[in-house]
Amino acid sequence: MNLLEIRNLSVDLPLEGTAIHALRRVNLLIQRGTIHGLIGESGCGKTMIAMSLLGLLPRGARIMAEQFVFDGMALSDVAGSLRGRRIALISQDPAAALNPVLTIRRQMDDVLRAHHALPRPARHAQAVEFLAATGLADPERVLRSYPHQLSGGMQQRVVIAQALATGADLLIADEPTTALDVTVGAQVLALLRQLVTERGLTILMITHDMDVVAEVCDSATVLYAGTSVEGGATAELLANPRHPYTRALLAALPDAAPRGGRLAAIEGRIPSPVETITGCIFAPRCMLARSGCTLTSPPTHLAGLQSWDCVIGEEADVDA
Repeated sequence: MNLLEIRNLSVDLPLEGTAIHALRRVNLLIQRGTIHGLIGESGCGKTMIAMSLLGLLPRGARIMAEQFVFDGMALSDVAGSLRGRRIALISQDPAAALNPVLTIRRQMDDVLRAHHALPRPARHAQAVEFLAATGLADPERVLRSYPHQLSGGMQQRVVIAQALATGADLLIADEPTTALDVTVGAQVLALLRQLVTERGLTILMITHDMDVVAEVCDSATVLYAGTSVEGGATAELLANPRHPYTRALLAALPDAAPRGGRLAAIEGRIPSPVETITGCIFAPRCMLARSGCTLTSPPTHLAGLQSWDCVIGEEADVDA
């Protein structure tokens, strides 16, 4: 069952008489109890999707969507009321997410008091429980600590515990391992996978790292210039990419280059967000593009997990 269903979501931001096309026709289906990766380079729209889900778009933003639904509710109407209650954010910078002058006890208590009508002793017991659920060995000591007294990995676990304390169904993990070293980052990813398995949570994993997607995500969507270009089950997406942009991303990974050889690069530039695009948005940079690509976008089908078929050089199957 899908917890989140987005079809043809576009977001325009006003700018001096024109509009910034922050998102253009994004499709995203996330099944309940899974981790879904949102992949793309900086500026492709990953965080803008998160802000749309959390009801945190700038003033004057215009949202257009064929479908924009969370658990049967239209997000365009209720996104703000779901923030922190049904949808929570795990920040990529835990040091910035935590207040440096308040103890972890106070910050955990603030979250629990905002979302649960519990007496103080019960809130304390729940704070201990949620911190322990993230693998922190001595929750009582952590509660007495200030953020600067904790390591980066411990701070990130506290931020995850705060997200759990809200009782949210969907956690948006925005580059949750960026500020951590490789070993600690792997531990945090393993923790998120464990929470999905044990607590039935659903996670939207925002990342630019294909290794993260391969390690923990059940499914994934690839974004380019504010548009979703391909998506589906992770194993299939990585083993059999259908869109040239996805193929180019995988070819640019360090492991894909022969030893001593040059890394592959994608020539050209990302289109300006104020441009009006006709046809395939990747066509100007695609080595396989034909004249028709600038006129018509690749056909799509959305059966179960979504998939985008680029028809370059072959006949694509299109399901209604």
